Amino acid sequence: MTPQQAIMVPDLSSDPFGELSPQPFETEVQVLGGRFYFESNSRRLLRLVDAAYAGLPAHRLSRPGPKFRVKLALTLPLRSGSRAKPPRLSMLSATGLLGGSTADSNFVLICAAERSALVVVSPQMLRHGYNTRYELIEFAVFTLAARAQKLVSLHAACVGHAGRGVLLMGPSGAGKSTVALQCLSLGLDFLSEDAVFVEPKTMRATGCANFLHVRADSLRWLERTDAATILKSPMIQRRSGVKKFEVNLRQGSYRLASSPLEIVAIVFLSAQSAAPGVLLRRVRKSELRAHLTADQAYAASRPEWPSFAKRAASIDAFELCRGLHPREAAEALQTLLRIQTRLR
Repeated sequence: MTPQQAIMVPDLSSDPFGELSPQPFETEVQVLGGRFYFESNSRRLLRLVDAAYAGLPAHRLSRPGPKFRVKLALTLPLRSGSRAKPPRLSMLSATGLLGGSTADSNFVLICAAERSALVVVSPQMLRHGYNTRYELIEFAVFTLAARAQKLVSLHAACVGHAGRGVLLMGPSGAGKSTVALQCLSLGLDFLSEDAVFVEPKTMRATGCANFLHVRADSLRWLERTDAATILKSPMIQRRSGVKKFEVNLRQGSYRLASSPLEIVAIVFLSAQSAAPGVLLRRVRKSELRAHLTADQAYAASRPEWPSFAKRAASIDAFELCRGLHPREAAEALQTLLRIQTRLR
């Protein structure tokens, strides 16, 4: 099947936006507390959906959970020599959305009220599968799930034990992935690497435990067999230029959180070296709110933030300093989780 044959073009006279034209390919997944229905004119785009969400634990924050619809549209490829003229506008639609796109454009339209999104991808963009998945498809899914369910969207990692979870916060490069990798080797449950969604009233958190992105220099802390496994993973490159191994956590013996985790502690990763035997330093309640707001600028601007910040003030918070080996940090988190589980 050629790219042109894989794209269904509506009858422009009677259905210019393609509202009545059924899409030939569809799939659905339970993720981030909701049921997401995807439809597309491209098998390759739905393969990216499967790459992101197939095989993940089916998290639910409420019953029945909300339903979402996401339309993935692959535009027609530019013909040879077409750069001499501006590309034509193609009409597009999704539930509650109407739009148009040129052949070489890429965009996402989101309507939280309709629980719907339209993702438009050009053939040029589709050549970069990781970016298409991460910057377009996951952006639509994450935004819909957070806005429709009034979740606080945090730039954080999360690991857990026995239904309890710890948020790991810190800027990019602080070591969240390295610590999370060590937590996985200890058998802790993994919820998310860098995007956690919290229900403020209950402090239950959900996320996508699909991938862990590991820098090559983090492998020196692993056992030889574990490092060899990661070396077989594909390499991705961030927009910043940083290259990382993309480890598919659904393959292997990793423990993925089977349901949302109740957040029982917040841990801020620090670049400071720890005093002997003391990796965790308690953060004062009087300092916690300012610390959270500085670390989570986007979340702090959302209407759900005051409720989250109030609940967060009632749980323990710590600063995690660096030990001689990142496994020490993972062991400290494991001990913290066990203590919190016994206290509740």
